Amino acid sequence: MFRSLRRVLCGLAAALVIPLGAGAQSAHAADTAAAEAGAGYWHTSGRQILDAAGQPVRVAGINWFGFETGNYVVHGLWSRDYKSMIDQMKSLGYNTIRIPYSDDIFKSTTVANSIDFSSGKNADLQGLNPLQILDKIVSYAGQDGLKIILDRHRPDAGGQSALWYTSAVPESTWIANLKAIATRYKGQDAVVGIDLHNEPHDPACWGCGDTATDWRLAAQRAGNAVLSVNPALLIFVEGVQTFNGVSGWWGGNLMGVGQYPVQLDVANRVVYSAHDYATSVAQQSWFSDPAFPANMPGIWDKYWGYIFKQNIAPVWVGEFGTTLQSTVDQKWLAALVSYLRPTSTYGADSFHWTFWSWNPNSGDTGGILKDDWQTVDTVKDGYLASVKAPGFPGTGSGGGGGGGGGGTAACAATYTVSSDWGGGFNAEVKVTNTGTTAIGSWKVTWTWSGAQQVTSMWNASYTQSGASVTAVNAAHNGAVAAGGSASFGFGGTPGGGGAPSVSCTAA
Repeated sequence: MFRSLRRVLCGLAAALVIPLGAGAQSAHAADTAAAEAGAGYWHTSGRQILDAAGQPVRVAGINWFGFETGNYVVHGLWSRDYKSMIDQMKSLGYNTIRIPYSDDIFKSTTVANSIDFSSGKNADLQGLNPLQILDKIVSYAGQDGLKIILDRHRPDAGGQSALWYTSAVPESTWIANLKAIATRYKGQDAVVGIDLHNEPHDPACWGCGDTATDWRLAAQRAGNAVLSVNPALLIFVEGVQTFNGVSGWWGGNLMGVGQYPVQLDVANRVVYSAHDYATSVAQQSWFSDPAFPANMPGIWDKYWGYIFKQNIAPVWVGEFGTTLQSTVDQKWLAALVSYLRPTSTYGADSFHWTFWSWNPNSGDTGGILKDDWQTVDTVKDGYLASVKAPGFPGTGSGGGGGGGGGGTAACAATYTVSSDWGGGFNAEVKVTNTGTTAIGSWKVTWTWSGAQQVTSMWNASYTQSGASVTAVNAAHNGAVAAGGSASFGFGGTPGGGGAPSVSCTAA
């Protein structure tokens, strides 16, 4: 809701929490055929998104913000090469990136800043303007087999707007720029769609008929404009704040869709998008309901879930996130992930999602990465394991598990105890491809000197015999590019154990 809070540039570390339940940690299952789904442009059929061959796909991704800020480029490039970040996203099992931007990036005078070019990092971005940098990110993500959803987040870098236009950026500019970016990526099916405007809120309405404030009518005008130049794209339409006197999260209220659906000139292109957050963003009445968290499925049904359940259209939760610092937030995220439908049970007949955010410097949610822009918050990432989904075919020349030929397969692993409360502990293990070619799978082993037992593990599966443990990659993170890394985490008991020596085997 309070968008300015999620854009501060001071990173806040996400808190570690108690070990997750086994259901939240189980890695998704996917057969080989499903892993090949996703080629080409996509369209909708009822509540599902289908690829060019008619196979259902599931968006299971991450938000990587920055183009909408005064940096005019995704954040973190002051620390890392953009390719290594995309490779890491893929290694963790995210298959889509939502990239927010503002209309400022279309101005010829806008210059991207805060990019580190030392030691060869981001070398191919030097001298490029923001749109040219976006081209590079889209191209590399597509090579890696990740899809892109572009998000017109703000009219300018100054901040979020309630309506899709302001006095400085009129509707005509909004639509002209949407058409420009749709034209720019025509024929590049890594970009599957555009989120027309982020978080419309009061006085934006849905179905009120006032062209100055009716977001549904504006979405139809903009969606048709996009499709007039690139008819293959999906059109993602967020909700509003208030419908018929009932208010919720900014962009999260899609109650009006049943009565006033978005109708476009090209059939099977609309995906409705909700945003949902926890108490670390703002308090809502349902969090203090005595029935919480059992009341939450009914809340989600009312605001947006009914669209999916009634087979009206696909629903994509374009943003959801939390610091996980409170018990309420932990219960909220576990409940939401369950509601989104585990991939192992439902496959692609599920809600779509992109988690907020990859970035650690989102003030009221934190991110999947920790403040060093490298280390994965395996607890937070672990909550999402059951709703991750297979990746998509890439062009093969990216880094995240593409690959080739006669190099040496090798890996190394580092073991870190992230928290220890006496009766138990959490640990994370980072696997790095130290060889000269991409690897397709890895195995990590260690032997404790004490009586430690693994109680739960996420982003890997394990066996334990006595003090010896063997952990094997999950389906989504076995492929690691040369120089790239993957991570997994686990909970154990009792506490007090030091880090053992670990060995890694790659294939």
